[in-house]
Amino acid sequence: MIEWTEYKFSDFVKINPTVSLSGKEEYSFVEMKDLKDGNKFCSPNAKRKTSSGSRFQEMDTLFARITPCLQNGKISQVRRLENGLGFGSTEFLVFRGKENISENDFVFYLSRWDEVRSFAEGNFEGSSGRQRVNKNCFDNLFLKLPDYKEQIQIASILSCLDDKIDLLHRQNKTLEQLAETLFRQWFVEEINESWSSSRLEDWVLFDPREKMDKQKSYQMFEMKCLSNTDMSIGEGVFREVTSATTFRNGDTLLAKITPCLENGKTGFVMHLDGNEIARGSTEFIVMRTKGQASPYWIYCLARYKDFHDSAVLSMTGTSGRQRVQIDLLRSYEVKVDTERMKEFHKSVEPYFQKIKQNTTQIRTLTKLRDTLLPKLMSGEVRVAN
Repeated sequence: MIEWTEYKFSDFVKINPTVSLSGKEEYSFVEMKDLKDGNKFCSPNAKRKTSSGSRFQEMDTLFARITPCLQNGKISQVRRLENGLGFGSTEFLVFRGKENISENDFVFYLSRWDEVRSFAEGNFEGSSGRQRVNKNCFDNLFLKLPDYKEQIQIASILSCLDDKIDLLHRQNKTLEQLAETLFRQWFVEEINESWSSSRLEDWVLFDPREKMDKQKSYQMFEMKCLSNTDMSIGEGVFREVTSATTFRNGDTLLAKITPCLENGKTGFVMHLDGNEIARGSTEFIVMRTKGQASPYWIYCLARYKDFHDSAVLSMTGTSGRQRVQIDLLRSYEVKVDTERMKEFHKSVEPYFQKIKQNTTQIRTLTKLRDTLLPKLMSGEVRVAN
């Protein structure tokens, strides 16, 4: 087999390549929150007129250069840019393959390899809490890397897994949108004025308390585990904590602190074992059914714009550390019919169950990819030419 060649990272990869954008036009804009650990792809959620920031083209790799975003795995390949061009956060480094030297997909996987990430984290500069990676540090990173043909083969293996993961994520997003559409149709657009009004606390238990064993470790879920755009919740870590929220399957988690709430951090718990109790950030609001409310209705309500806006408007506290006033959420007015609630639960339950199945498969494929990636990047496992 062909021996690998040692390269300086900055000779192997184009870092912050030049991209020409007109100052008079709008382009796809990618924010840091658009990147999610474990997802190969990120896409823009807005268009803006060109200003300062990183510039890139379709399928470039966006590499977070600031703490804690890099440690949180914010490294993605950008796609769905209008006309193939875009710009984004000033806190991105942009990586691209070099013609006849490095293949673009391989560059993405290389940037996610711990050898590269750990090197970058070891070269943070600046004050604590706002440290950044200087692109020039990559002049000092040397790696043995395969030829172009083997790069394509390695990237193809990992891409097959990521393409399947991406498909499952998109299926989940569609299923979630179907449930939210039905929620708006039945409980907003077609609401029956004869239904009696009630307070949300009549249906929902906020921040339920559980009896905890102080000698036992529980799964702990930090704020970073919640998605900005869907119900998915990242994997927790077993450890002991002194102060945390508690929740079970069927509970909805809602961020109560700025900017996490404004960014849409909301999740639905469905992957704990049986009656397992988990713990989470003290900045979560936990919403649990009191019995008659469908847990799926509660989640859709938490994502509903009017409820979300009410939560944001209720926030008080010092700038940058404002929190939701939970008493105002308890008094949020809802009009709900018990029979319609039952129909809604029955109608959307298959969507949520399919999302659960897909998410289990996503986690299995992700673990396989993350096991293979370092073995392929280091040459421990070789692909036959």
